[in-house]
Amino acid sequence: MKRIVFILFIFTAHHFWAQSSFSSLIENEKKSFLSSHNASTCAVSDNYDVKYYRCRWNIDPAVNMISGNITTYFKPQSPIDSLQMDASISLSIDSVLYHNSKINFSQLTGDVLQIHFPTSLTALDSITVFYHGVPPSSGFGSFTQSTHGPNHDPIIWTLSEPYGARDWWPCKMTLTDKADSIDTYITIPSGNKAASNGLLKEIIPQGANYTYHWKHRHPIAAYLIAQAVTNYTSYTDTAQLQNGTLPVLYYVYPEDSTGSRTTDKQLLKVIHYYDSLFIPYSFSNEKYGHAQFGWGGGMEHQTMSFVGSFAIDLLAHELAHQWFGDRVTCGTWRDIWLNEGFAVYCTAISLTTLFGEQYFIDWRNSTSNNVTSISNGSVYVDDTTSVARVFDNRLTYNKGAYLLHMLRCMLGDSLFFQGLRNYLNDPTLAYSFAKTAMLQQHLENVSGQSLTTFFQQWFYGQGFPSYLVLYNQDANNQLKITLNQSTSDNSVSFFEMPVPIEFKGKGKDTTIIFNHTSSGQVFYVNLNFSVDSIFLDPDLHILSAHNKVMNEFAYLRSLQSLVVYPNPTTDIVNVEINDFSNFPRSVELYNVLGEKITSFTPAGNIFSVPLTNLAIGTYYLKIISEDNVYTHKIIKEN
Repeated sequence: MKRIVFILFIFTAHHFWAQSSFSSLIENEKKSFLSSHNASTCAVSDNYDVKYYRCRWNIDPAVNMISGNITTYFKPQSPIDSLQMDASISLSIDSVLYHNSKINFSQLTGDVLQIHFPTSLTALDSITVFYHGVPPSSGFGSFTQSTHGPNHDPIIWTLSEPYGARDWWPCKMTLTDKADSIDTYITIPSGNKAASNGLLKEIIPQGANYTYHWKHRHPIAAYLIAQAVTNYTSYTDTAQLQNGTLPVLYYVYPEDSTGSRTTDKQLLKVIHYYDSLFIPYSFSNEKYGHAQFGWGGGMEHQTMSFVGSFAIDLLAHELAHQWFGDRVTCGTWRDIWLNEGFAVYCTAISLTTLFGEQYFIDWRNSTSNNVTSISNGSVYVDDTTSVARVFDNRLTYNKGAYLLHMLRCMLGDSLFFQGLRNYLNDPTLAYSFAKTAMLQQHLENVSGQSLTTFFQQWFYGQGFPSYLVLYNQDANNQLKITLNQSTSDNSVSFFEMPVPIEFKGKGKDTTIIFNHTSSGQVFYVNLNFSVDSIFLDPDLHILSAHNKVMNEFAYLRSLQSLVVYPNPTTDIVNVEINDFSNFPRSVELYNVLGEKITSFTPAGNIFSVPLTNLAIGTYYLKIISEDNVYTHKIIKEN
């Protein structure tokens, strides 16, 4: 299996950095290993509800292995005499204890651990699984042992998204059930520190080792549980929240401890921005933290993101996941944009507050160009067995983010952000799972608009629209606008969108939003000035490409192989041959008697024929080209 490694560059000039960093962030963070996973091989685990994990791990970062035990408290959904957990076949299960007695178990194909009880269970109960082994480190590096720094200091870190949790610990690996709380006890050699979720409760001496006890008292999905062990340097900042302060913890490689300080103050501003814009940070009674790890991007482990660098765009992205991805988690991998599209868009709007509006302009241009560089592809993930498709840079990240931008433009800031706050606060979704239809419902409820067509076209559908705007303004300044649209993929025949068009002229300007419901739709606009320039969607409210704005008459001329104007005329006639492969060899002018009046060889496909010295009447223009002969009647007036 080949791993793609990306490097994140940090630029000191923030404007140049802003233009350059959009794609590098996504490429770093997108998790696109060239492998595939089949979620259908997960254990059958819908017959019980996980309440609590107590994880005890023994980790030496210099040795690629893990040992320990996992105690799981669970409640049967109905009477059960066995249950299944997800656990890699590479792990050796030493024993399973139930009420301090060993019980039978079996390891099945498909990385499934089957546990058999001596009696049928109906109420809250628990088991403890003892195990050891060398995890396979599949996917994105679910369990990785490597080194860092000039001294090649050893490190072990985990990254379980999407299907890697079972590689290194027995668990229930689903997007339907979160453990209500966890405790992790990580025993490590002296000289190291262990990072994990929640609040560090104690560091317990164990001879030459230490045990780090992390306590997390919020619901958490299995793929968001993590640990990293190395010789970290640590420090803590304080962020201001709506309802108090928040400790912000950094676990940094010693060789990089200075570099991390270049962006930590910026991150404090982003934390405050998210906390104020959306809802209060969900884990404020514990912490938000970062642990550096040996991967090019980052991973939003709940309350403790793992990051490959301390670039502000990466930090802002992973932080956004604490709201979108951790508090409310996508309910299927088909809906992963509810995690990643939100994180990309949150990063864009938060860094705009740091670097100014030009950052957001650059982001819209860069993101739109990336999405429209290929004609097809949906935000909806049509193949969840492929990691590259689930975490597709162009579709899951960028198109998903732009979908949110379009919704914001359609609904307006007040309704859009209120809808997001309602989504995050929904008691059926908070600390649980969501699907796209649930977000749609909240946005519809707050706006009073039906968004079914929008989501059908932009979420499930593929491609994007291209617009052709034809205009013609009369002497009274009434403007005729014909709005045409073609689509890049036949899965969507027409994108029904409000289309903003800006008109300028005589030192004046105005922007009008047209409710575009069909291609070829005609609109009439009364303006108090003569228009000299027109701009379609100047602020990039719509994901589109290959757009054109043309004078209606010029467009009609462009459709004709031969255009002769003005006709009738008084002194001269202009000729345009729009088939540029048909170069004219000679031009001849005849009167009504068929007598040749003049002939000449034109210099190109656009030329003029003078009629000044000719009498009033009818004439015939004959144009002989490489493979055609054109004849056109001309009328000369006074």
